[in-house]
Amino acid sequence: MTVPLVVVGCGGHGREVLTIARAMDAAGRPRWHLLGFVDDRPAEENLKRVQRLEVPYLGGVAWLRDAPPETHHVIGIGDPRVRRAVAARVDAYGTPAASLVHPAATIGPDTVHGPGFVAFAGARVTTNVTLGRHVHLNQNATVGHDCALADFVSVNPLAAVSGDCRLAEGVLVGTTAAVLQGLRVGRDATVGAGACVVRDVPDGVVVKGVPAR
Repeated sequence: MTVPLVVVGCGGHGREVLTIARAMDAAGRPRWHLLGFVDDRPAEENLKRVQRLEVPYLGGVAWLRDAPPETHHVIGIGDPRVRRAVAARVDAYGTPAASLVHPAATIGPDTVHGPGFVAFAGARVTTNVTLGRHVHLNQNATVGHDCALADFVSVNPLAAVSGDCRLAEGVLVGTTAAVLQGLRVGRDATVGAGACVVRDVPDGVVVKGVPAR
C-alpha cells in the first residue's frame, strides 16, 4: 500500500527531495505515491523544471489544508529558518510529515529521528545519534557517534559533524564544513562553507574560515 505524498517547495532542494522518494521506489521499497508539489511563489523556471519531471504543481501551500487525511508532506526547503516557518504553517493543516531516507544513505544502530527527517544519497550517520524534526542531511554529509541534532538542522553536502557534538535548533552547517569532536553550535547559528569549527559557537552567529571565527 502506498501513501500519498506532497513535496512542499519546487525549488532545487525540493526537486532533489523528490529524487529520494523515486529512489526508494526503484529500490523495491514502494511507499510513496507522489501527488505533486506545492509552493506559494514558485519561479517560472522552477515550474518548467517540475513539468519536465512529470510531476504536477498543485498550487500554494494552502492546498494541504483540504488534502485527504492520509496525505503526508515533506518540506523540500534547504534554509532551516524558512523550513521551520513553513512547518509551523503546514502543521496547522494536520497533514503528517514524512521521513525520507535514500537507499544509498546509511543510518547506524540506535539512531532515532523525528518526523520530516530527510537523508540524501551518501549521507552517513554512525551510531547512537538523535536527530530532531525536519533535519536534513544532504549528499555525502556525515554525522558521528553520540551526536544530537535538534529540530530543523541542515548539514549541507560533504560537511562533517564529528562525534558527541550538539547542534541546536535551526543550525546550518555549510558545504564541506567540519564541526570537531564534542563541540556545541547554538540555535540558528550558521557554519560557513568550508569552515572548520574548533570551539563552541554561540546562538545566532555566522562563523567562517579555518579555524572558524
